[in-house]
Amino acid sequence: MKTASFMRSSHAAAAKNATHALLITLSLILAGCGSIPFDYPKTPSSALPVTGEAPLGQTALQWQQQHGENSGFISLPNGIEALGARLRMMEAAESTIDAQYFILKMDRAGALFTGKMLRAADRGVRVRLLIDDIFTPSADQALSLLNSHTNIEVRLFNPLSRQSFRYLSYALDFKRANRRMHNKSFTVDNSMTIVGGRNIGEEYFELKQDVKFDDYEVLAIGPVVEQVSEGFDAFWNSELSVPMEAFGLAVDSADLEQWREHIKIRIQESEQGIYAKAVNSSLLRDVREQKIQPVVARAVMVSDSPDKLLSNVGKKELATLAVEMSRRFRAAQREIIIITPYFIPQESGAQMLEELVAKGTRVMIITNSLASTNHVAVHAGYARYRKRLLKAGVELYEIRVDIVGGENEWGHKPEMVTLHSKATIIDGATIFVGSLNFDPRSMLINTEMGLFIESAEAGFQFRQFVVKELPSVTYKVELDERGKLRWKYQHDGELEILDREPQASWGRRFMARIYRLLPIESQL
Repeated sequence: MKTASFMRSSHAAAAKNATHALLITLSLILAGCGSIPFDYPKTPSSALPVTGEAPLGQTALQWQQQHGENSGFISLPNGIEALGARLRMMEAAESTIDAQYFILKMDRAGALFTGKMLRAADRGVRVRLLIDDIFTPSADQALSLLNSHTNIEVRLFNPLSRQSFRYLSYALDFKRANRRMHNKSFTVDNSMTIVGGRNIGEEYFELKQDVKFDDYEVLAIGPVVEQVSEGFDAFWNSELSVPMEAFGLAVDSADLEQWREHIKIRIQESEQGIYAKAVNSSLLRDVREQKIQPVVARAVMVSDSPDKLLSNVGKKELATLAVEMSRRFRAAQREIIIITPYFIPQESGAQMLEELVAKGTRVMIITNSLASTNHVAVHAGYARYRKRLLKAGVELYEIRVDIVGGENEWGHKPEMVTLHSKATIIDGATIFVGSLNFDPRSMLINTEMGLFIESAEAGFQFRQFVVKELPSVTYKVELDERGKLRWKYQHDGELEILDREPQASWGRRFMARIYRLLPIESQL
């Protein structure tokens, strides 16, 4: 009896101690999640005026003298051209580099990108690098080393805690941590900018050997550049923007020199490979030889405010870009072509598209198939709306996963393609290019930005290109006589009609069904 009593008291004590230890552990974790240094001192800064002393500045001032309020645009549809344009712009930089991205990977593309930033800073160029923090913690050391340079300042947007496990920190602070900066822009000397859908990483510049990310951006010059710079400044000076120093990673000059040598070697390794091919791409040669002239057009940059992430989800007055896109859709007279990797219209969007078709506006949606998407859960959310939209008269086109032909300009032959472009054509006269996906996350949760380019000539050419390419690169989704989905591919005498998700593996179809059962649409 005494033994049993002693054991009961020992078990009770052990349980009490375990509970106490658990509470201490949870308290430490929660304290860690709450210890993000948003109040760390920082000095506000803004874009510097364009001067005629720098080559890019001279070009920008000459442009404005010739074209006034019109801006100029050159398409960057290929990864090699997009990377080459960035590298050349950094080599020409004499005043400032401002880069704002959702993802910056420390792979070959990231090393080349940051290495050129470092070389520009060595010449006295002021560099401001703003990165969303959701995929950043593994790059802390590299970013801290960059930040230690006198002419480089790195800030993380809406950072996660470094004092607990990353995903646990995300989960315990979900309401705040779930809100992300998805904006993407790259501006040099406040004179030229690149805006579109690419992050900084190998896949976005088609350097991955197994998969091609089909992406799209524009290089811009003229008044719209100042608008992009103003948008960058708003995020850079936001209370959610935290200096890299706030995270306390120790860095000394020896570390920077060692990393500088590492980057130097990486760049030298690429001089005859990645770098050489990028800066000597056919598009850049054609621009230098004036075989390609920029499209001259009026344009406006529209961006969500960083305050969107400080408000409740769904506060429409702060979803600036989504509201503007909706306004332009409702004003469309003839046709809307939406190119988006992720398409989930939700009830309000589906109803708007039904109303547009009912009044005579043609609506075409080009998006990923189940086989080509890199987010099966998003495809599951989109699949709920297919029959409803098709019945209303919306046209749906889904990307083939195997449209890649021979080797690309890097010498790779990818096995699959995934659509990552975010572009829209309205009435053949307005082109939107930016970071916005047509899903709840982009519309309501994250911040986004993009350019509306007003040009009937460019709109007509872009539309012609898209419509011409559609038959060879997509399945058209239709309803058969029984009201069931079917996928039709008809090109160059080839006809293929399928009654289930084309080219998708059993595993993908199974996971799509599972995701459709989960109440997660609002987060996709």
